[in-house]
Amino acid sequence: MSIEKKMVTVYIMGEPQQVPEGSTIIMAWEYAGFQLKKGIGCREGFCGACATVYREKGDYKLKGGLACQTVVTDGMSLVQIPFVPSEKPQYDLKNLEPNIDTFKELFPTIFRCVACNTCTKACPQDIKVMDYIQQLKRGDIAAAADTSFDCIRCGLCALRCPADIVQFNAATLAQRLYGKYLALRSPELENRLKEIDDGKFDAEIAELNNMGHDDLVTKYYSRQIKIK
Repeated sequence: MSIEKKMVTVYIMGEPQQVPEGSTIIMAWEYAGFQLKKGIGCREGFCGACATVYREKGDYKLKGGLACQTVVTDGMSLVQIPFVPSEKPQYDLKNLEPNIDTFKELFPTIFRCVACNTCTKACPQDIKVMDYIQQLKRGDIAAAADTSFDCIRCGLCALRCPADIVQFNAATLAQRLYGKYLALRSPELENRLKEIDDGKFDAEIAELNNMGHDDLVTKYYSRQIKIK
């Protein structure tokens, strides 16, 4: 005995479509016959490829989310955004300093922030986007890198920003500057990298490359794990 699916009506790019209740927006698009080649990536994680904007029936607000996570509702109007246009300045980290002047030069728009918090409201990751922009304006690059750590570059913050700030690109620079100049260095990591460069593990790597699948599985599960 088959169970009949309950259907809801969604409007995809203005056209009504009947799709199963409980579908994500990506599932609704594909059920309606669309073949998605852009604006889709991991399908159920957080790769940031499937930014979408939509309105729900009876709600005047334009909302944003990830199509792989957002469940359709009856009467929803929606559209995919495969790419959010954004200016990304070209730079070489070796020629930059981890300070506020770098952002004044490469991302002057962050200083136009009016603290409306629209960017934070638009973020599907619930990142405090406005906070890290304010941190960058104060020159606190380490804090901005930490606050923006979970950014997936979907672009919804920039799409909704009334000051035309490209927040996610500024966050990327903050994270790169932090990683190159400000993060504490691990002496153990530096020693291990030197050992790799000196060829200490070449013989072991060659042995692994020549092993068959079953031998690799046996070696993997028989390894001793050191727990401190």
